[in-house]
Amino acid sequence: MHLDASKVSDRAKKAFTRKELWRTVYEDCYKYALPQRNLYEGYYEGNVPGQNKMNMVFDSTAIHSTQRFANRIQSGLFPPVKKWCRLEPGNDIPMEFKVQTQQALDSYSDKMFSILRQSNFDLAMGEFLLDLSVGTAAMLVQPGDDEKPITFTPVPQYLIALEEGPNGTVDNVYRKYKIRAEAITRTFPDAEIPNSLQRLINDKPQEMVELMEAVIADPEKGDFCYHIIYTKTKDELVFRRMKQSPWIVARYMKLPGEVFGRGPLLSALPDIKTLNKTLELLLKNASIACAGVYTAADDGVINPSNIRITPGSIIPVARNGGPQGASLAPLPRSGDFNVSQIVINDLRMNIKKTLLDDTLPPDNMSARSATEIVERMKELAQNLGAAFGRLITETMIPVVSKTLSIMDTKGLIQLPLKVDGLEVKVIPVSPLAKAQNLEEINEVMQFFQIANSLGPGGAAEVRPDKIAEFVADKLGIPGDLRTTPEEKEQVIQQAMQAFSAQATMEEGAAQPEGPGPEMQEPASAVEQEASA
Repeated sequence: MHLDASKVSDRAKKAFTRKELWRTVYEDCYKYALPQRNLYEGYYEGNVPGQNKMNMVFDSTAIHSTQRFANRIQSGLFPPVKKWCRLEPGNDIPMEFKVQTQQALDSYSDKMFSILRQSNFDLAMGEFLLDLSVGTAAMLVQPGDDEKPITFTPVPQYLIALEEGPNGTVDNVYRKYKIRAEAITRTFPDAEIPNSLQRLINDKPQEMVELMEAVIADPEKGDFCYHIIYTKTKDELVFRRMKQSPWIVARYMKLPGEVFGRGPLLSALPDIKTLNKTLELLLKNASIACAGVYTAADDGVINPSNIRITPGSIIPVARNGGPQGASLAPLPRSGDFNVSQIVINDLRMNIKKTLLDDTLPPDNMSARSATEIVERMKELAQNLGAAFGRLITETMIPVVSKTLSIMDTKGLIQLPLKVDGLEVKVIPVSPLAKAQNLEEINEVMQFFQIANSLGPGGAAEVRPDKIAEFVADKLGIPGDLRTTPEEKEQVIQQAMQAFSAQATMEEGAAQPEGPGPEMQEPASAVEQEASA
């Protein structure tokens, strides 16, 4: 199903038109909480790049809490230094090949994390999660060069439009972006340049050109069509077929019938806007209280349209305090600073709570122990709720799948299996996943202790070797630190042989060599006569 450029452009136009319904709510989120990523006031809207985007922001609580939200999610799911997932053979792999497959997957996992640390994954994931706090985040995963085999490009949701497939996943992604005319041929060596664009490249190489990138699923062939279209003339510059989409699109949570997601910032937006307005009024009232506003006696009549309540201003009045009043008098101050402060504190607490920035005691109170860190992770996992599973499904698994696919294409590994849960499973071993697994481990260990306390009958109900495997899997212990089934059988046989040898030695030591004189029984009468 190869659509021509005009049909692709029409589909992209309709997708961006549907997305305009989200403009108002998304724009406010970026305006007050993520002004540094606000493209609604960027060069796409005719504004000058590099402008100050915080003119209307009077409180930075939402900005700091949003950044901490992204940092908490990244440290809990994608810690930069640790391995945050494990590859395991799926149910479609025969039992006799699982040990060999597991060894190969462990090697692939080590190479994958080495490449991820070598790439810009950690930086891109930080920006990706900032957009996720609004509701929708997108990132491109593309092959790189020899130094960085894989590149990750976080794309602000302002630049993309989405279309869902029948299973609720994002199938089609449209992106508009601007590029210098001279960079088109370097970026796309296989591009077919029309005459009008070629003249622009020759005459004005520094001119910014808007392109449309479209990735559309082809259900007939089971792959994806990749289009690059020149927006001005709707000419198709590039067409490729791809085995899988280069896009990773995650939604924090999603309502039925909606394509774009809803993040915690949408829930906190009323409090954010109220707090910003309250602080604005408080600052204005504070400036008036500091500089004062005065009334001055005047023989004329006051024109209300000319009165401006600003610090240090003088309002002309007919008289101050009667016929013989003072020539200059201060204007009584209105408003209650104490009430305003109470409202501000409540709003800030609500914002932090919504953005998961109030877990346990503050970080600066004391040194954090390992137990406290685990409790923080458990509380964060509970607060995430269903979003945790969606992050695994729409972010972690696609990152692993696309990274392994690019590594396979580049010849870094040989992976004939699919990362689909049936052939290769992705098991999260991040701090958030471990915090959830600890509850299961505690239950198993409690059962083990109770069973052993019930005597031989209770101990017979427990398999210590299986418990050890269960705990190791839940804690994400690397496979090279654990014994294989053959090694385990050998260790068991050696232990049994040692136990048998020890039992034989103890039995031999306990058996007397012969009866002593005092232990000999008296001879019978028949034996005495025979001896005589």
